[in-house]
Amino acid sequence: MLSKNTKEAFLNPLNLNNPVLVQILGICSALAVTVQLKPALVMGVSVTIIVALSNVVISLIRKSIPMRIRIIVQLVVVAALVTIVSEILKAFAYDVAMQLSVYIGLIITNCILMGRLEAFAMTNSPMESLMDGLGNGLGYAAILIIVAFFRELLGSGKLLGYQIIPESWYITNGGWYENCGMMLMPAMALILVGCVIWIHRSINEEKK
Repeated sequence: MLSKNTKEAFLNPLNLNNPVLVQILGICSALAVTVQLKPALVMGVSVTIIVALSNVVISLIRKSIPMRIRIIVQLVVVAALVTIVSEILKAFAYDVAMQLSVYIGLIITNCILMGRLEAFAMTNSPMESLMDGLGNGLGYAAILIIVAFFRELLGSGKLLGYQIIPESWYITNGGWYENCGMMLMPAMALILVGCVIWIHRSINEEKK
């Protein structure tokens, strides 16, 4: 059975201490890769895997890392994992890898990732660090998925590339609907993230 601290390490980032909604970290990639749902899913899974594994590795070797070079060691571990994930994506999901472009490589400098290594993995056990990494990664991925869902659906009428809004609904076919082009622009991603933050804080304030 998982201890109370281990459960909290996993559950808190999913809601009360969500890295995007509460800590306001990882916003840049949330704006950049959420035009479509598929890249957002892949990015979320990639970050989750990298945060979880790097947390475990750093936790395992934390006592042997000289404090003056700890950031360098953390970057080396993260860079190695990012490179592996990037190559796997190119091998098995080349189209998505090209859509994500430089953003997979930029996971190395993701504030969420470096923050968890420094603030948590350096002072906690491997199991707690694993749960913390999974929680933060999934909390980040959830926001990407929510934003991408609305942007792709309302911006192009599709989800995962499949047409969801019937063609007969469109004005060009005699219907009443028109895709919202604003949804495909970065500014709309920022507005959607802001709306999710507002809803999240309103709900949690009521609970408090």
